[in-house]
Amino acid sequence: MDIDFPFVLTWAVLITGAIWLLDAVVLKRRREETGKDPESEPVVVEYARSFFPVLLLVLVLRSFLAEPYQIPSESMVPTLEVGDFILVNKYAYGIRLPVIGTKIIDIGDPQRGDIMVFIPPGDDRYFIKRVIGLPGDKISYRDKVLFINGERLEYQFVERLFEAHGSGALEVLVYDETIGDVMHRIHRYPIRKDRVRSWVVPEDSYFMMGDNRDRSADSREWGVASEQKVVGKAVAIWVHKDPGFNWPTFDRNQWFYQDSEDSQ
Repeated sequence: MDIDFPFVLTWAVLITGAIWLLDAVVLKRRREETGKDPESEPVVVEYARSFFPVLLLVLVLRSFLAEPYQIPSESMVPTLEVGDFILVNKYAYGIRLPVIGTKIIDIGDPQRGDIMVFIPPGDDRYFIKRVIGLPGDKISYRDKVLFINGERLEYQFVERLFEAHGSGALEVLVYDETIGDVMHRIHRYPIRKDRVRSWVVPEDSYFMMGDNRDRSADSREWGVASEQKVVGKAVAIWVHKDPGFNWPTFDRNQWFYQDSEDSQ
C-alpha cells in the first residue's frame, strides 16, 4: 500500500504545532496557577516542541522548493532508468498548497519537452513523463511518429539495439526526437504496431508520453494530466541505485535542459 507522505507530513505538522501552541497558551498557565513548575512539560508536549520545527522545515522544503523522486519503471528509458533519483523543482510551475495542490502564486507553465512529475487521473501515485501537448494542441500519432498541430516532429536515427526477451532478442530502434527547443532520445520497438490516433488537449490539461514509447502507460491510455495535479519539473538526476542490495552511484548524475535557463 502506498503511503500519502504529503498528507501524513501535513497532519503531523498541524498536530505537533497545535499541541505546542495549546501548551504555550493554556497548559503552561494552568501549571503556574496550580503551583507546578511551568517549564515541566508533559512528554507529549516535549516531543511536539522538538519535532514541530523539523517537520515544518521538511514540509516547506518539500512543498515549495524541491523534492527527491525515484524512478520506478522503464517508461522514460533511455532518458531515465529504473533506480534513478531525480530532483523535482516544485516552484517552476507555481507555488501550490501542500496536499490540495491549489496554485497560490503563478510562476510559469509547463512547456513542450519538459519532464514533469504529476498525479494521473484515477491514481494517487506520482508519475513522470514528458510534456508533449499543451492546452488546445492537436496531437496525432502515426507509425510511431508524433505530429503537433499538423507539424511532424524531427527525428534522427541513432542506433539499433537488441535486448534480451525470453529465449531470444527484441529489436529496439533509438532516435533523437526534437520537440520545440528540446532534443531527447526515445526508444521504439518495431515489433509493436500502433494504430493512427489523434487527440485534442483540453484547457488546463497536458498530454504526457514516456520516452520509451512502446512501454509507457501514458496519455494515450488514461487521458490527459490535469493542471491541478501537477507536482513539479524534473531538473536533474542526483544519484542512481540499482534494485536490490547495491550501493548508490553518481555515474548518471546530470542536469536536464542544459541549454535553457534552468541550467544557469
